[in-house]
Amino acid sequence: MQPIAAPRIDLVSDTATRPSPEMRQAMVQAEVGDEQRGEDPSTNLLCARVASLLGKEAALFLPSGVMCNQVAILVHCRPGDKIFADESAHIVGSEAGAPAALAGAMVHTLAGQGGMFTAQQMSTHIRPGKRNAPRARLVVLEQTVNRGGGGVWPLAQVREISELARSHSIAVHMDGARLFNAVVASGVPARHYAEQCDSVWIDLSKGLGCPVGAVLAGSAEFIEQAWFWKHRLGGAMRQSGMLAAAGLYALDHHIDRLAEDHANARLFADRVTRLPGSGWIPMRYRPIWSSSMSGKPALRPRN
Repeated sequence: MQPIAAPRIDLVSDTATRPSPEMRQAMVQAEVGDEQRGEDPSTNLLCARVASLLGKEAALFLPSGVMCNQVAILVHCRPGDKIFADESAHIVGSEAGAPAALAGAMVHTLAGQGGMFTAQQMSTHIRPGKRNAPRARLVVLEQTVNRGGGGVWPLAQVREISELARSHSIAVHMDGARLFNAVVASGVPARHYAEQCDSVWIDLSKGLGCPVGAVLAGSAEFIEQAWFWKHRLGGAMRQSGMLAAAGLYALDHHIDRLAEDHANARLFADRVTRLPGSGWIPMRYRPIWSSSMSGKPALRPRN
């Protein structure tokens, strides 16, 4: 008798999701055109859908979330400007030093709790403008916090930081790689988070199960400037509608299913933490059960 194979659980990332047969079919049937000329109907529809979901004037389809972050930074900042972000933020440890290499901006890190700092913490590092000091131009919030155990920024905390930032003419950018995880976990609509930010993006290739892509949103003026950097960084595409169609399918069918990922992740973590020796896990990496659990791990492909 052959032994039963143990189930395979991939804990690397929720980027291990794969397009379902239905998503693949939607991609095959997508209407396409030249994206750079504004003639791809599927891409145009995806951008309009995301802009509407986030309550923004316009949106831009990009190949990756890292490009969304860096395009936003390039629009908001000039060389020598200062960016506030948590010390665990994706732009700090997982984007190959791009803020410095591309925008020439420096990142001032704050030691938040579970990847989330407070307005009070940030306020102590905002100083009056001086000729010999870097200008604070941007604050970046990562929703959910990947290295914070999937923690969800509370809306009130985001609002406090946003009000502080705007009182000092500092723009607010949300790295929304897992924004819909936060929406499902908290019950707060995406546009309520997004309205506190000057720019925000969502990832399609994580829990939503698309093979590639992310969408950056903001004002019409911001997106017009973002197009310039999209071209300069090599992010402009042609018949991108085949990829955009996957995103449209995900928005229609996969957002609610993130709740399944959260439940699976919590079940798995509950079982693991009961095992002998599980107490060694550092506190900052332990699950935050009041928050989204899709940051890590993803327990199965999105099929």
